Amino acid sequence: MLVLEDISLRIAGKLLLDHASVSIPDRARVGIVGRNGTGKTTLFRAIEGEVDTETGAIRLPSRARIGRVAQEAPGGPESLIDVVLAADTERAALMAERETAQDPFRIAEIEHRLVEIDAWSAPARAARILAGLGFSDEAQQRPCSEFSGGWRMRVALAAVLFTEPDLLLLDEPTNYLDLEGTLWLQDYLAHYPHTVLLISHDRNLLDTSVSFILHFDQQKLKLYRGGFSQFDRQRREQMIVDQRAREKQEAKRAHMMAFVERFRAKASKARQAQSRLKALEKMEPIAAPVGEMAAAISIRSPDKQLSPPIIVLDGIAVGYEPDKAVLKNLDLRIDEDDRIALLGPNGNGKSTFAKLLAERLQPQRGRMVRAPKLEVAYFAQHQLDELRAEESPYQHVRRLMPNAPEPKVRSRAAEMGFSGEAADTKVASLSGGEKARLQLGLAAFHGPHLLILDEPTNHLDIEAREALIEAINDYEGAVLLVTHDRHLLDACAERLWRVADGTVRPYDGDLDQYRREVLGRAGAARLAGKEKAETGARGGGKRSELAPLRKRIAALETEIEKLERELASVDKKLANPALQANGHAELAKLGTQRAQLADRLAKIEEEWLEASARREELSA
Repeated sequence: MLVLEDISLRIAGKLLLDHASVSIPDRARVGIVGRNGTGKTTLFRAIEGEVDTETGAIRLPSRARIGRVAQEAPGGPESLIDVVLAADTERAALMAERETAQDPFRIAEIEHRLVEIDAWSAPARAARILAGLGFSDEAQQRPCSEFSGGWRMRVALAAVLFTEPDLLLLDEPTNYLDLEGTLWLQDYLAHYPHTVLLISHDRNLLDTSVSFILHFDQQKLKLYRGGFSQFDRQRREQMIVDQRAREKQEAKRAHMMAFVERFRAKASKARQAQSRLKALEKMEPIAAPVGEMAAAISIRSPDKQLSPPIIVLDGIAVGYEPDKAVLKNLDLRIDEDDRIALLGPNGNGKSTFAKLLAERLQPQRGRMVRAPKLEVAYFAQHQLDELRAEESPYQHVRRLMPNAPEPKVRSRAAEMGFSGEAADTKVASLSGGEKARLQLGLAAFHGPHLLILDEPTNHLDIEAREALIEAINDYEGAVLLVTHDRHLLDACAERLWRVADGTVRPYDGDLDQYRREVLGRAGAARLAGKEKAETGARGGGKRSELAPLRKRIAALETEIEKLERELASVDKKLANPALQANGHAELAKLGTQRAQLADRLAKIEEEWLEASARREELSA
């Protein structure tokens, strides 16, 4: 079990966590959510010992192995498969010693240990992980140095997954993955045999692959059972309950104050008035929630729609070198209100196709007909480097409105989410999400007829991604999407085009069918287990075992909730200053009671995890 006990974290003078506590059960898969800048990555650094806590302690089981993706991507002459195999340092050392050992007893020990750690199947396991992340058999044998930074980060991810640490720390692992790699990772994490802490803004990943959500909120930590959708529902319900309690408390305070104001001057009522004043002082106000307002996303619609089609491709071939087409035989059309998503692994030509439509690449042969006065906006993550670091959002907008009055320029900057001081902040000081919002607003500044978005969600938190979905759905032009974010595709895409075998063709299936094709039948069956459970698509034997198992899980959840309430009650008593000052015997008694409750809770949660895993297995 990972225990964070009364920890406080501060970075560069900013308090991120203030006496926060939480216990993570063994083998739990935990999604970590919270606004950017709340301290999620800093917590990972503290768990690894890179950052000291100001108060409290972080406790892990002795000899627990922690795994985290290396910040520096591998880039040497070693092949990809060798880089991944070398990540298991014990296996690598034993294999090397095996070649030189002379002592028969030591040789026997080495061979026994190699069998224990399943060393002989390691190359096959490493190859499966690399394949899942998009590397072909041929690519796995190539030197790491031949790949770009994004692909080498995939190798770093493969290496840490291969080692199967007891505590796996993943910080936005899908940022360098395509949709296919993301689907594979979802399935892999859903069946990971040890504890996982996952920082992600990908709702689909957080719904598919985790069993708990850890929320960073107002410098505290709160653990919720279930995926992101369950967490979001519980949090919204709690906010409604808190709002009602706050309104009731404010009405009570107003009533008591009215009594005080009315009778404090009367001798016969003075004592009662003073009593109410003291009660008011002791009444702790129910804190209002800090609003998590979604950052503004601005996508201007075209002033005038064009007659369809807006683009027609007839026998088009396109590439970067003469007579060496990346894509060919393109026979497609785009209408003024199309919502198209491109499917296919990275490297198949999705970005090439997007650049063709944006006129950043010219056709090598064939005919492309574009509607007169067609305006195309193109947004890709690499364009963030094109922003002027020493200029502000206001100055960027001013360049596009050189003759406009000051208020109008600031109004357009505010429309993109940069009002007041934010409009005058240098781009170099903006977060990745703020830079993405600015670049997107600039790209769509003049109301394009076709908006091309190439991985627009990188650096955006969950609230900003929801704002992007809303902006896309409000936008009245055509949209072409390239993204690994399944939630964005589900919410916005109406047509699917597949980029494969050197061409682009409409895909007749839906995203669920595509997922099954990507994962293969076994992986898709595991992911679809929950859906099968709802439709009854299982054998009679499994059905008979599932019914009592569900009842047991429900009973365990009830017991967990009860223990959590009891723990909260004990913690409240322990926090009483008067008790801490004078009640040493009571303190000891409460401390023992708390330890017993925490131990009982850990065991129940462990049983719940085992039962839930068994339910998933039976549902597959």
